[in-house]
Amino acid sequence: MFGSARGSVRDVVFVDGVRTPFGKAKGVYAETRADDLIVRVIRELLRRNPSLPPERIDEVAVAATTQIGDQGLTIGRIAGVLAGLPESVPGYAVDRMCAGAVTAVTTTASSIAVGAYDVAVAGGVEHMGRHPMGEGADLNPRFVAERLVDPSALVMGSTAENVHDRFPAITRERADAYALASQEKVAKAYANGQIQPDLVPMAARHADSGWELVTADEPPRPTTTLDGLAGLRTPFRPHGRVTAGNSAGINDGATGCLLAAAEVAAELGLPARMTLVGYGFAGVAPEVMGVGPIPSTEKALARTGLTIDDIGLFELNEAFAVQVLAFLDHFGIADDDPRVNQYGGAIALGHPLASSGVRLMTQLARQFAEHPEVRYGMTAMCVGLGMGATTIWENPHHGAATTATS
Repeated sequence: MFGSARGSVRDVVFVDGVRTPFGKAKGVYAETRADDLIVRVIRELLRRNPSLPPERIDEVAVAATTQIGDQGLTIGRIAGVLAGLPESVPGYAVDRMCAGAVTAVTTTASSIAVGAYDVAVAGGVEHMGRHPMGEGADLNPRFVAERLVDPSALVMGSTAENVHDRFPAITRERADAYALASQEKVAKAYANGQIQPDLVPMAARHADSGWELVTADEPPRPTTTLDGLAGLRTPFRPHGRVTAGNSAGINDGATGCLLAAAEVAAELGLPARMTLVGYGFAGVAPEVMGVGPIPSTEKALARTGLTIDDIGLFELNEAFAVQVLAFLDHFGIADDDPRVNQYGGAIALGHPLASSGVRLMTQLARQFAEHPEVRYGMTAMCVGLGMGATTIWENPHHGAATTATS
């Protein structure tokens, strides 16, 4: 029997989160191993939280979409051993495509809630330059032959074009404007020092030039203009609307976080940056996978007793601009709502598939500290093969400004 009494559920807190700077595929990490990326993240989590005895970690859950080569063979266990955790600490691998790290978080958090674990490491890694999505996969031909899915479901850019078809009010011009705003918000967040505190410098090897220390994201394009975006080709459809400019890139990177039971965090002197309220996963037609966050959010809200109006901050993964805009339209949120992606998003920062979910959480946690007037925040993302993932968090700093001035 888990916990102090049958049926008891413990609060789970997000203690800390870090990530490597994200790289372009074939870019800064071209000669760096995927497992070394996630090992660096785990070591940084331990360095930043010295009051946590490594032997108190009960699990290491690491996600990867393409579980092959240097990000295969039960990457959670491999990374834990390489990071120097005691051999008594187990680990496992997770795959829910783009929502891999989210699933690592929700699965380990659920285990903490029922008392199976006290502390866990959860995160994700993706080296898309070395392991393209789908490498080594053998998709059953019945998917297409028996029309179980539309053939376009297997090409993420085509699914984004399909979402444009479903919502004609989301024009290419509107998607480009959203993409430009993402680049501008990332540039502003960097200028304000809001992104750098949660980046762990990463040594990257280059056979020709030696080693370099990577301290900033490689993908952002701060000189982006609307005219430049308008001139980009549409690779997924003639005269289409999806371009490299209004989509996330193909990227490499790793993320990780520490989760703990609230009372265990207090016992060990660990911070509580967010408290998990609830989560939801949902499935949709694979050929319009971009709408997945809509039903997953509705499910998460319904199960937590909240409404969209209760959410004061949103971190939405920008796989494609059209996917975010469809979400915003559905919930009656303006394209430029200041609650949404305050530091910008994946269109600028990059989207190393399975790792991105914890980037969203880490950014939300930092925004919670900046906004004690906000009680609830949300992370949400679309997921390949037709799914959505949403987590809802409570801000432990809520009301601090009011209390301090009263």
